[in-house]
Amino acid sequence: MMKRMTAILLTALLLLISGTTAAALSEEDISSPSGILMDASSGKILFKKNVHEQRPCASITKVMTLLLVMEALDTEKIHLDDVVTASAHAASMGGSDIWLEEGEQMTVDEMIKATAVASANDAAVALAEFISGTEDDFVRAMNDKAKALGMKDTTFMNCNGLDEEGHITSAYDVALMSRELIRHPKIFEYTAIWLDYLRGGETQIVNTNKLLRTYDGITGLKTGTTGDAGSCITATAERDGMSLIAVVLGADSGKERFRDAAALLDYGFANFETVPLKLSESLYPIAVESGMSDTVKIVCGDTGFMTLPKGESENLKQTLTVEESLTAPVKKGTKVGKLTFSLNGEEAAAFDVLTDEDVEEKTFTTVFALLWQAMTRL
Repeated sequence: MMKRMTAILLTALLLLISGTTAAALSEEDISSPSGILMDASSGKILFKKNVHEQRPCASITKVMTLLLVMEALDTEKIHLDDVVTASAHAASMGGSDIWLEEGEQMTVDEMIKATAVASANDAAVALAEFISGTEDDFVRAMNDKAKALGMKDTTFMNCNGLDEEGHITSAYDVALMSRELIRHPKIFEYTAIWLDYLRGGETQIVNTNKLLRTYDGITGLKTGTTGDAGSCITATAERDGMSLIAVVLGADSGKERFRDAAALLDYGFANFETVPLKLSESLYPIAVESGMSDTVKIVCGDTGFMTLPKGESENLKQTLTVEESLTAPVKKGTKVGKLTFSLNGEEAAAFDVLTDEDVEEKTFTTVFALLWQAMTRL
């Protein structure tokens, strides 16, 4: 009996040790020279390795290309059924492509599919020219967008990622632009495709992201391989409402990049959770002195999400402080309080409480104007 109990305890201990080891992740566990794991909702970095090291990223470049395409669709500058005509320049692209011929036409929808699924360099250029007139003008827009997103390590020289002097980015910047791209849910309709056809079924395209076949919860996003960049991937996945972005740059092989990306995602899903930061009580109007209204409605400014080690959300506390009263005039958007979230006694996040309407001061003029309006309605 004693031997059996000892064996059971030893087995449990080994399981505990192995579970702890599996959950941990060090830089040495990621064989690629650069990588990052980011929570898509909160933007929190969960793992990093040489994240600001500037490197070429091959077709990961197309994340920015697709982002500008999605924005053009949102603003109705272009439409999915618009017809795109391939230029000589687009048709001249090498590397991964769908063999566009000069003058060949496809819809925007088909060009996006070719770019996102088959990583077609020629389709990416055709889309760029359709939106901006020339690839050079489109690349300028890419760099402007990169600057707006805070991508300080990035310079784009083309829209498809073919090796070119000065075309560089970093794992951190790739995570930033990937996070921005997936704010457009439409993109998942393309990045989740494994196999499809173009040209009325004549051209078969297969997704370059093999994790679509092997990883639970994978939603995208983009792979890339060139001689200068090595094997790269930005992989997005979602489980139980938690969305993660894993970026790997400079892997020695496609197998290595997929292994590293899966390890990063496994680490994130095993150890963290994303919780919404929501006010747990009602916001009541604040009294207003000397106003045309006795009270003013209030709202909490933008809240968001927080990524925490699993189990820590139980220790997340919130405190609401609001002014007892205000004196007119009151402008909409005036800060009147603060919603604070604290974790283990330390402030973790804070959001402003704001007035949601104007309240004029009660004067002879405002009262007379109100009476006059009432009389004219009789």
